Amino acid sequence: MKILVTGAAGFIASHVADAYVDAGHEVVIVDDLSRGSLRNVNSRAHFYQCDIRDQAAIEGIFQTEKPAVVNHHAAQMDVRRGVREPLFDADVNILGSINLLGASITHEVKRFIYIASAGAGYGEPQVSLVGEDHPINPITPYGISKHTVEHYLFTFRFLYGLEYAVLRYGNVYGPRQNSQGEAGVFAIFSEQMLAGVQPVIYGDGHKVRDYVYISDVVAANVAALEGGTNEIFNIGTGVETKDLEVFETVRSLLGKEVEPKYAPRRPGEIDRICLDIAKANSLLNWRPVVGLSEGARLTVAYFQKEAVSKAASATS
Repeated sequence: MKILVTGAAGFIASHVADAYVDAGHEVVIVDDLSRGSLRNVNSRAHFYQCDIRDQAAIEGIFQTEKPAVVNHHAAQMDVRRGVREPLFDADVNILGSINLLGASITHEVKRFIYIASAGAGYGEPQVSLVGEDHPINPITPYGISKHTVEHYLFTFRFLYGLEYAVLRYGNVYGPRQNSQGEAGVFAIFSEQMLAGVQPVIYGDGHKVRDYVYISDVVAANVAALEGGTNEIFNIGTGVETKDLEVFETVRSLLGKEVEPKYAPRRPGEIDRICLDIAKANSLLNWRPVVGLSEGARLTVAYFQKEAVSKAASATS
């Protein structure tokens, strides 16, 4: 099957594209390289450097490739930039997605897998464990724009019969994570400690997130190729983890003795989020298998290797 993956020069989608290729699928990657890297692009995939808002270019790609499935990860994913530039945020996340949806309808795509945001979409939760039926109360433009596309998917299913699956991610972490990206505290703390820089925690260290390891997220994307038709799923672990716990875990793995520096919480950050993943377990037959200790070990080892490689390059 031919699958078009947007944003697959970036952290999460590059792993998804790799898994699709390894499963024997023909993969087409679309990425504008504004945040991603060519080193993440699978060499066995067909790569197009393209902005998802470029209507003519997207039409040409769909006409040439005729994908059966679209997996849409590409996004303006910086919450703080969305606060500063809500027009840009909406342009990329809403209009860019509509552009892809329009091409999908025109070229008879069978299924559209859309990546949404759990924390940014739900806003400050009303319950300790947040299910997919929790009220949507985003407190940032990013949360609004990511959720808005879910309504378009529902409507396009009604109007044109386009099948979809929505995956609302918790905080994804793992190898290739960009320390400049959203929710990248494992990457940020690892790189800062390895560089001898005192890490900064925004807030008091007690913000709670639901961290899910990259291989488990990939497994959800594989399951969504056939399962969960016209459904929305939380993809997390159902386990609460504080910022300070992540800091201490990374510090221990690196054998450092540094203490964090605290700074005021940034606009748009919610206090806590933890996801109910029972629906994904039931309908996708999906559940996370990598715990935080193992995921942290693998992630920190990746950044240690990267630091050694960079140091070697700098001295050669």
